Amino acid sequence: MDPSILGLYFTLLIIVLMIAYAGVEGTLRVFVYLDLQLRYAWVRTRMWFMKKRLEKNLNLRPTKFKEFKK
Repeated sequence: MDPSILGLYFTLLIIVLMIAYAGVEGTLRVFVYLDLQLRYAWVRTRMWFMKKRLEKNLNLRPTKFKEFKK
């Protein structure tokens, strides 16, 4: 069996089990939450690059991403 088809079947099985356990609305809430988390991570990464550019332009001490994350 082709591994890509097996992955598709596995993904569909997980989604069907999620719907059976939490219902359609609960499953959609999980996907909305994951979407928001990914968008927020993207925004934080872009903010970090903006901060690095600003620190460089103002000749400030550069910060590490872990310090920025706090």
